[in-house]
Amino acid sequence: MKSILAQVKQYKRDSILTPIFTALEVLMEVLLPYATALIIDQGIQQSDFNKVLLYGGLMLVMASLSLTFGALAGKYGASASSGLACNLRQAIYDNIQRFSFSNIDKFSTAGLITRMTTDVTNVQNAYQMCLRIAVRAPLMLVSSMVMSFIISPRLSSMFLIAIFFLAVVLGLIMIFATKVFNVMFKKYDALNASIQENVSAIRVVKAYVREEHEDEKFKKASGDIYNLSVKAESLLAFNGPVMMLVIYSCIILIAWVGAQLIVGGEMSTGNLTSLFSYVMSIMMSLMMLSMIIVMITMSLASIRRISEVLDEKSDLHNPENPIEVVADGSIDFDNVDFAYKHGSGNNTLSDINLHIRSGETVGIIGGTGSGKTSLVNLISRLYDVSSGSVRVGGHDVREYDMEALRNQVSVVLQKNVLFSGTILDNLRWGKEDATLEECQAACQAAWADEFINRFPEGYNTWIEQGGTNVSGGQKQRLCIARALLKKPKILILDDSTSAVDTATDAKIRKAFAESIPGTTKIIIAQRISSVQDADRILVLDNGRINAFDTHENLLANNEIYREIYESQIKGGGDFDNPGREGA
Repeated sequence: MKSILAQVKQYKRDSILTPIFTALEVLMEVLLPYATALIIDQGIQQSDFNKVLLYGGLMLVMASLSLTFGALAGKYGASASSGLACNLRQAIYDNIQRFSFSNIDKFSTAGLITRMTTDVTNVQNAYQMCLRIAVRAPLMLVSSMVMSFIISPRLSSMFLIAIFFLAVVLGLIMIFATKVFNVMFKKYDALNASIQENVSAIRVVKAYVREEHEDEKFKKASGDIYNLSVKAESLLAFNGPVMMLVIYSCIILIAWVGAQLIVGGEMSTGNLTSLFSYVMSIMMSLMMLSMIIVMITMSLASIRRISEVLDEKSDLHNPENPIEVVADGSIDFDNVDFAYKHGSGNNTLSDINLHIRSGETVGIIGGTGSGKTSLVNLISRLYDVSSGSVRVGGHDVREYDMEALRNQVSVVLQKNVLFSGTILDNLRWGKEDATLEECQAACQAAWADEFINRFPEGYNTWIEQGGTNVSGGQKQRLCIARALLKKPKILILDDSTSAVDTATDAKIRKAFAESIPGTTKIIIAQRISSVQDADRILVLDNGRINAFDTHENLLANNEIYREIYESQIKGGGDFDNPGREGA
């Protein structure tokens, strides 16, 4: 809750003014029935027209003030709640941007989207209701109770019994409904995940004619939410009948007892009339309180889910006095162990000792699950080691400013992503102020210019979200060009030429040797041909270094490398051994 309220920020003034104007509105409304009683008892019954005019005019003034205060309360309440929702979405988004890969792994994409949409909307509605109704209802309840006891303590005592009864019933409803809402919001994640997966992979769905299968998945996810919603609403439906039962019971009792008191001369007609008004105010206040309870019940699950994201802190931090400059592209792994869950004992990498010279080209090869991607992720400090150290340019990566390090260690990840915008827009992710000439030079090195120049719009060609309007190989080459624009000390290609034909792959490697000779190049590849010209090749097996040598020496002395080579030369294609698991 604390992390939620911290996002009120610039809307504190509106959040304070809303309950103030609400309280003034309540004050006017509470005084109106009392003025009605004065008109009846002192004006109409005593035939004093002047007092009718006096109290009638006073009622008009109070009604006008009540309307004005109510409008102002509504205006400031809407501003405060909408502002809180805006700040919450921004805070969630900003915090996600600061997450390390390990933090991101804790949340699903669909879950994060649900938190920024459905959950924030629930909190927004609850906050607005708390600012207005949660102030109005208790004030109206207490004020009406006080006025009722002033008029008739005997009749008003039955309200206490009614309030106790309602509190018990509404408390039970809230307990059971909360459990249902907690489950329901998790189902929203599943629904969003189903939609996201289907839309992003719609071409595969159509290619395999799996529309009906996907429809069934969606129906199940949607049906689960429907069933839980019905269950929750069925519980909340008891709220209305119980309220009506209590309201009408109180009205009947007051009418019965009040009539006897009037006949006995213990109460005036005006007091009984105003008491009926206060009865309705009390009961409406109780009804509003029940609505608040329902809304808070719904929002509590949302508050917890949002707080999980806001309270999640990146496990990667800059040191107090970070190093801002990477001296060169040398890389050293010293006794490195790494596990995605620190302390689990299930290491992805074990006992890694590796020394790469600046400007060297290193190939990395190994079966699926050998730890290739995990190894290179440590160089740019996308994860931290469990033990040991990784040094770049002679310094531990934990000593660098992370932004400075990642600007000098450029990584083209396995999952190549392009964003909606022009080709130039996407290239300038590598260097924000890159000129057209710089972009063209990077594309020439990545052999992307040859297909870009074939587009009618050239470098101004629009790229759809995810790069759906370009081929896999074109997407890879654009991503490589984007990385080259950084002019990094270290360039890492994580299986980034898998969709490129062997001839183009060879041209890219040749261009690298000519255009960035001083840059350390690390190439993870499935094809031997992509790495055999490297200065040295690292063979990983089950998270450990099996060998690190030239192509010729590995071919002569290393069994794993030789098996891979022979299987590909003979046309076997994929070299992954069946028993090895994912990287």
